[in-house]
Amino acid sequence: MTELHFTTIFDLIIQSAMPWFGMDIGGTLTKLVYFEPKDITPDEQDREAGILRNIRRYLTKNSAYGKTGHRDTHLQMDNVVIRKRRGSLHFIRFQTTDMGNFLSLAKQKGMAELVTTVCATGGGAFKFEKDFRDQVNMKLAKFDELDTLIKGILFADMHNSTECYYYENAREILKSEKRAFNFSQPFPFILVNVGSGVSILAVYGPDNYKRISGTSLGGGTFLGLCCLLTGCTTFEEAIQLATKGDNRKVDKLVRDIYGGDYNRFGLTGDLVASSFGQMHMTEKRQSVSREDLANATLVTITNNIGSIARMCALNEKIDKVVFVGNFLRVNPISMKLLAYAMEFWSNGTMKGLFLEHEGYFGALGCLLQFNGELAAALNEGLDHSNTPSTNPTHTTDAGGDPSTSSPSLTSDASDKPNDNTNSSSR
Repeated sequence: MTELHFTTIFDLIIQSAMPWFGMDIGGTLTKLVYFEPKDITPDEQDREAGILRNIRRYLTKNSAYGKTGHRDTHLQMDNVVIRKRRGSLHFIRFQTTDMGNFLSLAKQKGMAELVTTVCATGGGAFKFEKDFRDQVNMKLAKFDELDTLIKGILFADMHNSTECYYYENAREILKSEKRAFNFSQPFPFILVNVGSGVSILAVYGPDNYKRISGTSLGGGTFLGLCCLLTGCTTFEEAIQLATKGDNRKVDKLVRDIYGGDYNRFGLTGDLVASSFGQMHMTEKRQSVSREDLANATLVTITNNIGSIARMCALNEKIDKVVFVGNFLRVNPISMKLLAYAMEFWSNGTMKGLFLEHEGYFGALGCLLQFNGELAAALNEGLDHSNTPSTNPTHTTDAGGDPSTSSPSLTSDASDKPNDNTNSSSR
């Protein structure tokens, strides 16, 4: 194949791939990242199909789509370069139960006439593969969830100086405040992915990581227990209840056992000694509220995750611990509780780190990996849709469910980082 011939075919395939999407189809929420090119030349504008132009306008001029579709405008990333094209990244989410409506919209807007393959990750990439093929004649190029997650995190941090942050004064939850953290030299770091369950990775480089632990007690556990204990029906409702509750009316504290602090081991009286430890007493059960039960459930889950994360960090001799997963999306109470847990279990030597584009890293990494591996497939003369992504350093072990997507709250652009601290320990 001549260089000219190769270039021509490559350009045609890249053009046919427009619009560029990355999808993360979770059990509850689907995340979509759309790349809008801004460097369109007059010639390209003349050649641009009306369908493509309409799709671009529809996605970028609206912030809501149907009943559950929403574009997080405050997360938009501008002046981004992908495959030598400069443009903006848009972040869109909708309930996975509305996948049928999404496919109908794709058909109505003519997307199926422009795109033959959509890059996707998450369990839904398998579950909805037949629907995409039958309803809109599209193939799903499936990518590994952890590969795309890490690639998305690194890309977002590279293009957003305030992507990573921590909570200052983490032990005073009501007074703790967000502060930017310099994550420009990330490796190595522990990655705690909190979805329905929890997966914990040790990341040593962009393509060098291993799964070191996990637990089945994650966001799904929190929601399930809250539904049983409080009668709530949604994640949003469970979080709202937890925000107003007091776990001290449910848990047994150190002072309930020792009458105050346990000075020999440096345990203050307000520390939890036994989660739900007071609920065996009838009078205590009768006096607690739904809010208290929800808060105690959240404290139980986050304390457990923080404890495991700290032990993993010690075992791997790594001092940076990053928490991700849709369980944390626009959920400051959970993040503050995780920050508190890390501060407590490490005795102030480790901080819990969090990220602004939470929930979208899988979709973003999927978009990046699709475009990068498309060129590799051409070089090798392969059809990428039949070539699974591999990672020789990606290993798994038992001990926890792979994390999947949890529901998210309505987005909130407030409470942005206002500092730039480059320290991961006190």
